[in-house]
Amino acid sequence: MNPAPTVGGGTHPGGDPLPAAPAQPGARPSGRDRYLDLLRSIALVRVVVYHLFGWAWLTVLFPSMGVMFALAGSLMARSLSRPALGVIKGRLRRLLPPMWLFGAVMLTLMFAAGWNPVHDPDHGGGWGLVELFDYVVPIGAPPFPWQLGSQSGLLEQTWAVQAAGPLWYLRAYLWFVIASPLLLWAFRRAPWATVLAPLALTAVVGTGLVTIPGETGNAVTDFAVYGACWTLGFAHHEGVLARIPRYLTVSASALVMAFALWWASGHLGPDGWDLNDIPLAQACWSFGFVVILLQYSPSWKELPGRLRRWDPLVTLSNNRAVTIYLWHNLLIMATVPIIDLAYDLPFMQSDTAVSALDSSYNFLMFLLVWPLIGLMITGAGWAEDLAAKRRPRLWPDGRKSGGRRRAPARPLTEERR
Repeated sequence: MNPAPTVGGGTHPGGDPLPAAPAQPGARPSGRDRYLDLLRSIALVRVVVYHLFGWAWLTVLFPSMGVMFALAGSLMARSLSRPALGVIKGRLRRLLPPMWLFGAVMLTLMFAAGWNPVHDPDHGGGWGLVELFDYVVPIGAPPFPWQLGSQSGLLEQTWAVQAAGPLWYLRAYLWFVIASPLLLWAFRRAPWATVLAPLALTAVVGTGLVTIPGETGNAVTDFAVYGACWTLGFAHHEGVLARIPRYLTVSASALVMAFALWWASGHLGPDGWDLNDIPLAQACWSFGFVVILLQYSPSWKELPGRLRRWDPLVTLSNNRAVTIYLWHNLLIMATVPIIDLAYDLPFMQSDTAVSALDSSYNFLMFLLVWPLIGLMITGAGWAEDLAAKRRPRLWPDGRKSGGRRRAPARPLTEERR
């Protein structure tokens, strides 16, 4: 499955000072890193495109979830220069309100469609009610029905499964945040053992050698698959990667990625080369890919050259990453009943017109989902601002009225002091 998530000082868009964290030995200099912001934006776009078209090769082209966990790990290492309990509470404060809004809408829609968790065979009885707590704090997998509604309804019967699918990322992120003080302590004492341990764990739980049933097994597997990427974020922030010769890290990463492709070739899932179905290949490919991205990290203060024209969209997507990630699957499905209205238009009654619409259906979904995401940013993005204890904004792309550039906003996963 696929999705959420710069360092140092600067100024908040509202003018509040952002104190830089004390520098660690060998750590990267403080200040915003637009290169990391750009990676986060690319990762979000790739997640949306993947969930829309389902192209398996996208998981090889750009392993979005590994990149997002690495960026979040880097920010977490920076924040842990402060007391750990306060950092964890702050991360939860930033994460939960947007999820509560999403959960409230999802539960309302599911209850209105007739779902009763007490009578659900997969979540029946009192335990089904207990599991609803995961819509408040995602320590586990929030419950949802596998089929809901009728075949003639506006949405297909699996809409709840697809809409709730991205919630696995929030569960994994929460457990990484809770574990980070211990992981960072271990990393500073045995860096590479800590980074490579999740790969070893994936080789055990992600290959069938040891099987953990149910959602507990899914949570452990997710933690193992992306744990190396999270701790690579530590290595990036602490300057460990920068101290290793580039030729050495690139060569080692290429070998790990070659192993990932070799393993995947012998363990193809129902969707072929979709690495999401092959945990060990996903873990190794994401690891090597992230190492190369972070090793070449140029640490831009501003986007260079032609990339500068994308600065507002990069800023917007970073400020609304949780909103985009949470809602995009539901919005993808919402494009279907909208496009289906075209079949009833007078000039669409010929076989040729219907065939043309059928053949371009996915492309039309792609075109339509972005304005819907824009509407959701304006309609639900304020939850991220409230979670960050700042004034709600409709379109936080970093530009003031009149087109002037505002100081870049902090990314959604970075905590205000």
